[in-house]
Amino acid sequence: MTVSATAPVKVSFEFSPPATAEAEQRLWQAIQRLVPLRPRFVSVTYGAGGSTRDRTHATVLRIRRETDLEPAAHLTCVGAPREEIDEIVRDYWDAGIRHLVVLRGDPPGGPGTAYVPHPRGYAWVPDLLEGIRKIGDFEISVGAYPETHPAASSPGADLDHLKRKIDAGATRAITQFFFEADAYFRFLDRARAAGITVPIVPGIMPVFNFASVARFAGKCGAAIPAWLARTFDGLDQDPDTRRLVAATVAVELCQRLQANGVGEFHFYTSNRADLTVAICHMLGVRGPVPAAAAIV
Repeated sequence: MTVSATAPVKVSFEFSPPATAEAEQRLWQAIQRLVPLRPRFVSVTYGAGGSTRDRTHATVLRIRRETDLEPAAHLTCVGAPREEIDEIVRDYWDAGIRHLVVLRGDPPGGPGTAYVPHPRGYAWVPDLLEGIRKIGDFEISVGAYPETHPAASSPGADLDHLKRKIDAGATRAITQFFFEADAYFRFLDRARAAGITVPIVPGIMPVFNFASVARFAGKCGAAIPAWLARTFDGLDQDPDTRRLVAATVAVELCQRLQANGVGEFHFYTSNRADLTVAICHMLGVRGPVPAAAAIV
């Protein structure tokens, strides 16, 4: 189905909890710049092994207190017993947080290392979702992998696992980033054929730094097309051109998705607003236009 050029686009943004006072200042500058775009929600990530749990919690609560944004807290199965995770969920509910992004989480050693469930914890996301549903009626987003989770035994097994997460109570899936629209559409067709009917929102990664994105893609199962590598070749020392190219690449991907019926995007911001604002502007997602100064 093709949508008209005037169809409204919905967006959401993802941030990471800051590790230093300087990083916190940069994060809040980015949040303040993105507030006028009126995202559906903003999410705050959880580090490998739950390493940023307290900072994630503090950032989510500050967003709740100090902005009109709807915050969503990431929550994982890794590194904590059930009673500890349940307490976190209850704290979020009591603080007015009604949206969770629930993931298995990276092992303490980071992506690519072996995942071992906590002996007294939630082993997998479907188990965690069942526990969350006993505490509160949260909106719950889960992860989806158009190019297959690197730990999955097969694409079919990966899709079966997504179906189990939806059946356990997830209300939306957000994809890992990808750079080929066809990868998303093929995955969407397979998901719908498997009976998955919830929204599957494309995750969009603006390429702030190609080398960093390529390294991360290798750990999370996202393909780096040869054309993308060629596009950013030679731009390591030219940040201005790199930003222009990155915005163009992301906008072209979003426009192709939009032309085929996609009306919602989740942006991985890397705690920066510049590229995300530019991309959203070109997609028609803009804040209020300041009133013109009076001419005396």
